[in-house]
Amino acid sequence: MLKQRIITALVLAPLALAGVFLLPLTSFGYFIAAIIMLAAWEWANLSGFEQVFIRLSYTLAVGAFCGLTLFLPPFLILGLAAVWWLVVFVLVKQYPGSGRLLVSRPLRLLMGVLTLVPAWLGLYELKQMTDSAWLIVTLLVMVWGADCGAYFAGKRFGKIKLIERVSPKKTLEGLVGGVLVSMLISSLVTLFGSVSFFQGVSLLTLTILTVLVSVLGDLWESVLKRYRGLKDSGNLLPGHGGVLDRIDSLTAAVPVFTLYVMIIRGI
Repeated sequence: MLKQRIITALVLAPLALAGVFLLPLTSFGYFIAAIIMLAAWEWANLSGFEQVFIRLSYTLAVGAFCGLTLFLPPFLILGLAAVWWLVVFVLVKQYPGSGRLLVSRPLRLLMGVLTLVPAWLGLYELKQMTDSAWLIVTLLVMVWGADCGAYFAGKRFGKIKLIERVSPKKTLEGLVGGVLVSMLISSLVTLFGSVSFFQGVSLLTLTILTVLVSVLGDLWESVLKRYRGLKDSGNLLPGHGGVLDRIDSLTAAVPVFTLYVMIIRGI
């Protein structure tokens, strides 16, 4: 399984970086929308809809909602997304008690829109900033670094379960390991990059916030999969499961990261 994960990651990482560095804004928007729509296809199944027509309709609807956000104030959408992830925190923390809210399949579809669409908008907004490539790569490295750090720290030191009723394999030690790895990366950027003290402190704060929220994104998908009785959201990516299994952390991290950057820069 680990070998498959590594091979798949070695294929996906260059594709993601190529999209960040080589694609112009419009093409990048379509590229990210395609990924979000694949995740929407899987989310429809997590919502209890197995019919191809309904899943395809939902996929197209999510793509349309991504486009509609361009006509709304991005700060408003991302702010609402931050509030949504506070709601998700409560839903995850109170699961399985909160499972009664998941009974409604249409409500789960709406939850998918709230989860997926702001992630698209967040990346689209980052792409428009002057140092867009640096910002997006920083975000990806934060989340990927935390994921790797959590995996190996959890395997080596993991004893205290984080939220066992949601994700039995996740541990507090893994979470700490993930945060420390991402903080180490941010510290190296601060030390060896042309970064002021204020920018360094801001980057470390952003790192901690982004990593913690990314874990919430992972746990949120785990709630949906556990409620639906599925191990993975799909089987498109060998060793990783589905597309949603790969971007679940980013769905939470992206809007919060982008909102923080916009606030700091006064955008």
